[in-house]
Amino acid sequence: MASVLVIDDDATFNAVLRRALTRRGFEARGAADAAAALQEARSAPPEGIVLDLNLGSVSGLTLIPSLREAAPAARIVVLTGYASIATAVEAIKLGATQYFAKPVEVEAIVAAMQGEAAAAPATTPPSDPLSVDRLEWEHIQRVLREHDGNISATARALKMHRRTLQRKLAKRPVKA
Repeated sequence: MASVLVIDDDATFNAVLRRALTRRGFEARGAADAAAALQEARSAPPEGIVLDLNLGSVSGLTLIPSLREAAPAARIVVLTGYASIATAVEAIKLGATQYFAKPVEVEAIVAAMQGEAAAAPATTPPSDPLSVDRLEWEHIQRVLREHDGNISATARALKMHRRTLQRKLAKRPVKA
């Protein structure tokens, strides 16, 4: 039985996912914040970690290196409700095994935990390209990540007024 640590600040989602993983043969534990997650990972290193990208005021991306250190062999699956190419690339660079946008099927998480090829995203490009609005959103997210979340520095790099950038960031990600 493989052990999995579910790190998500949404208590209901955390409990439901742990229950679903337990029904599929995993020993699932949970943590609701970064400190509890690191303590849990250090006390009993899990074989798999399901990490929410947004943990309140903390980005799940900042936890990946510490989780890698605590559990070097663990397969880390990042989940997010606000997927972007920039955060997906960053998560994989930091050591995540897989990146999924919510909602995600539990079977996909299980496949990623077991290292199955079925968990790998399709390599064929989509038949319809991204919209201009979506490309803009992706570019803003990448530049924001390059400037460590600093809105003012990002606005200067994009040659955009800071308030304009804040309005764009306050909106939900545009559909592809």
